Amino acid sequence: MDIFPLIELALSKGASDLHLVTSSPPMLRINGALEPVENMEEIAADSVSVALSQITTPEQREYFSHHLELDFARTLREGSRLRCNAARQRGAVSLAVRFLPKVIPNMDELGLPEVCKDLIMRPRGLIVVSGPTGSGKTTTQAAMIQHLNIIKRCHIVTIEDPIEYMHHSLNSAITQRELGTDTLSWAEALKHVLRQLVKFAIPDKTSYWWITQHDLHSSCPPRAVSLRDKRLT
Repeated sequence: MDIFPLIELALSKGASDLHLVTSSPPMLRINGALEPVENMEEIAADSVSVALSQITTPEQREYFSHHLELDFARTLREGSRLRCNAARQRGAVSLAVRFLPKVIPNMDELGLPEVCKDLIMRPRGLIVVSGPTGSGKTTTQAAMIQHLNIIKRCHIVTIEDPIEYMHHSLNSAITQRELGTDTLSWAEALKHVLRQLVKFAIPDKTSYWWITQHDLHSSCPPRAVSLRDKRLT
């Protein structure tokens, strides 16, 4: 299976997602509903593995072989950005691909309340962006970072798993670090980022989940954070 024609087809149809599952035809999510790709047969068991190998690095494939789960992002030659998840199911590989906009939408375009602009400009505090899968958490966070990047002169550091939207330094200096590639530990990355005179440190949504589930509900936060570290080693 060659995954790139499928990606091109999905982009041409305005699909938000592409799903490849063994014994099912490729599926596109268009306007929130899944529909099979026309005139395509069910996917053979080894075809998804071949497709995965086309959009991953050897290091990512080795990680997947050991952990059976893989979240990663990829930039295509024409600039399109993909967020992907690979997993094992019934002994075979399944692959979900989310298509990200090339341009980061601003908060007005997303219809976000004005309070979001106020929150991101505050000098200290914790902002939690939560919601179900596909509700726009990542895009909301990216738009808030972009607003800060345009308005304020500061150093912004993101710690992401994986990096999804690519930010460029405008009025601010932006550093984007990816778990497993740029750092092996979210806890260590956050600790060392404080030594860089950073004004804003922005973990990704996965990190927020771990803060909520382990740090805030644990009598030993350092130990709880170390549990998150083990997933990446």
